[in-house]
Amino acid sequence: MNFDHSATEEELRQRIQELLERGGLADPDFRHSGDTPQLRSSLLARFKRVGEAGYLSLGVDDGKNSPGLIAAREPLAAVAPSLFLAAEVSARLFGRLLSVYGRASQKGEILPDIKSGSLIGAVGLAETGMSVENNPFHTKGVAEGEGFRVSGSKAHVVNGPLADLIAVAGECDGGIAFFMVRSGTRGLSIGERLNTLGYNGVAISPLSLQGCFVPAASVIGPFPGTEAIRALRAWEDEILTAASLGLMRSAHEASVRYAKSHQSGGKPIIAFQEVGFKLAEMHTLLETARLLAFRAAWMADAAEREAPLLGRCAKVFCTEAAERLTSSALQILGQEGFKHSNPAEEGYRNAKYLQIAGTSSEISRMKIGDILLEGH
Repeated sequence: MNFDHSATEEELRQRIQELLERGGLADPDFRHSGDTPQLRSSLLARFKRVGEAGYLSLGVDDGKNSPGLIAAREPLAAVAPSLFLAAEVSARLFGRLLSVYGRASQKGEILPDIKSGSLIGAVGLAETGMSVENNPFHTKGVAEGEGFRVSGSKAHVVNGPLADLIAVAGECDGGIAFFMVRSGTRGLSIGERLNTLGYNGVAISPLSLQGCFVPAASVIGPFPGTEAIRALRAWEDEILTAASLGLMRSAHEASVRYAKSHQSGGKPIIAFQEVGFKLAEMHTLLETARLLAFRAAWMADAAEREAPLLGRCAKVFCTEAAERLTSSALQILGQEGFKHSNPAEEGYRNAKYLQIAGTSSEISRMKIGDILLEGH
């Protein structure tokens, strides 16, 4: 087992760190539906910067995760969690879908703009809530002329109100296809942006399609079975696992800084045993989460048989550890932590999303149990 980063991954990590040190990538607070045009403009500007650094390209062409990719993701997820989530959905969900399953003509036309950050992508999967587990697709594409008429709805689409292209999953010719619908297509209706607990710099919305015509050249698939859906779910869970590490890192660092600088009884509060114990537990959680995320990424990169099992374990542990760690950070920061827009408060709100998005903690545990019952 080798957690070393490739030269390309290490160079990328350093470029991202330098970008973050120069500033200007931190999330602005766009909470309301009326902020959507400004959010898109801000997002595209920051996409361009991380795209120029190569962040939006790594791991897209082969669809593989790796410890080096996890390491490159963590600092961005720590400093700009909303930018991280939006960029990952565009590049390593939509972009990977296109790269791994799309046709050469589709890749040549769209992927360069995804990797450069000049185009925003989204993927529409779930039709009720956030999960596609055990829920058949009611979205369907019916062949018509040189394309398909697509009707259906999706409940939860990250980047939905901002995206130039949305890959909408649905049934077609007895299989699963992804219909790439362009913004402004007749029959496409983007619902109001959801007012969410966390990730306030991310635009999430439902959408509906009423007889949208999608040219055959803009369809990925159809595919028999559920392999493509399973791959998308695994990629999404990898994104959320990496997001957890970023939240934990940011909240832990803020807690250490505060504990060293804030005084009580004439000495810094880090000198109090209870605070020191909390910080020690937080550090242990963060390092354990990193190791599990790295191991799951290494197994996915090496196509090990147990990779799906470890991926689910990492998703459960890391996302739940993020809530525990950010809660402890709030306790250490006290009044400062309870104020709006600090790493602990923001991380605590964001952490809950990570547990219910993708494959939820409950379903992940069920899947882990099923895998163990089957003997891996």
